[in-house]
Amino acid sequence: MLVDSFVKWRVIDVRQYYVSVRGDSVAAEARISQTVNDALRAEFAKRTVHDVVSGERDKIMETVADKVDKDVKGIGVEVVDVRLKRVDLVPEISSDVYRRMESERKRVANELRSTGAAEGEKIKADADRQKQVIVAEAYRDAQRIKGEGDAQAARIYAEAYGRNAEFYSFYRSLEAYRAALRNKSDVMVLEPNSEFFKYLKNPGRGK
Repeated sequence: MLVDSFVKWRVIDVRQYYVSVRGDSVAAEARISQTVNDALRAEFAKRTVHDVVSGERDKIMETVADKVDKDVKGIGVEVVDVRLKRVDLVPEISSDVYRRMESERKRVANELRSTGAAEGEKIKADADRQKQVIVAEAYRDAQRIKGEGDAQAARIYAEAYGRNAEFYSFYRSLEAYRAALRNKSDVMVLEPNSEFFKYLKNPGRGK
C-alpha cells in the first residue's frame, strides 16, 4: 500500500527543534512524513479495505494526527493538520476491491430490477382489475338501458295497438317484410293464401 499525505506543522520549541534537526525544515519534514506514513499503515492494517474507502477516513486521520503530534513533539514541532491525499493499493487488493464493488453494484441492480418487476406486475394486476370493473359496469348499464328501451318500445306498441289495432298490425307486417326480404338471395316457401302477404295482396285492407 502506497500512501500520499499532506501534513501541516509548526515549530513550538525552537531550542528542541534546533537540537533535534539542526533547524533543517527538510529533515523535519522527512521525519514527520515518515511518522505519518507509519501511523497510516498501522491504522489501515487494523481495518478492511471497505472501511478505508468508505466512512472511516475521517476517523483514521484524527487518530493518525494525534499519534503523530505526540511523536514529533520530541523534535520541537506540533502537527496542525493531516490530510490523506491518495492511497494506492497493491494490484491484488485493487482487483479484489473492484470485484467487490462490481458485485455490490450487480446486487443493487438486481434488487432494483426485481422491485421494478414486482411493481410492474402490481400495476398490471390493478389495471386488469379496473378493466374488469369498467367492463362489468358498462355491461350492466347497457343492459339496464336496453331493458328500459324495450319496455318503452313495448309501451308504445301497446298504446298504438290500443288506439288502432289495424294500423298496428299493418306496421308489424311491414317490419316483418323488411326483415324477411332484406337479401335478394333469400328464399321463402309459403302457401298462396298465407296471412303473411295479406297486406301485399290487398293494400287497401282495413279501409
